[in-house]
Amino acid sequence: MSIFAAVIDTLFGDPNMARDAVYTPDGGAARLVRVVVRRADDTTGFGEARLWSETTRVDLRVAEVPNPRPGDRLEIDGEAFLVQGEPVRDRERLVWTVDLRPA
Repeated sequence: MSIFAAVIDTLFGDPNMARDAVYTPDGGAARLVRVVVRRADDTTGFGEARLWSETTRVDLRVAEVPNPRPGDRLEIDGEAFLVQGEPVRDRERLVWTVDLRPA
């Protein structure tokens, strides 16, 4: 195991940084995973206007979710979300970042 993988496992194991969630691939079986939730505000430029929106992004371990796809479902603390857009992997190929929308 690389040092990066060990750090990711520590991060996702920390109860202050990560939490349990239920991941259900579209048409598949639900499974328990750990996620790091980021609910940042996002500002997008549109011509001369700047639009503000709330976003929900989560980080998932590639070891737990090897191929997240748009339409997959994630339940966090009783709140249901759907993956939207294409997930992005980090440089080390250990973590997916996915955008979510309410289900």
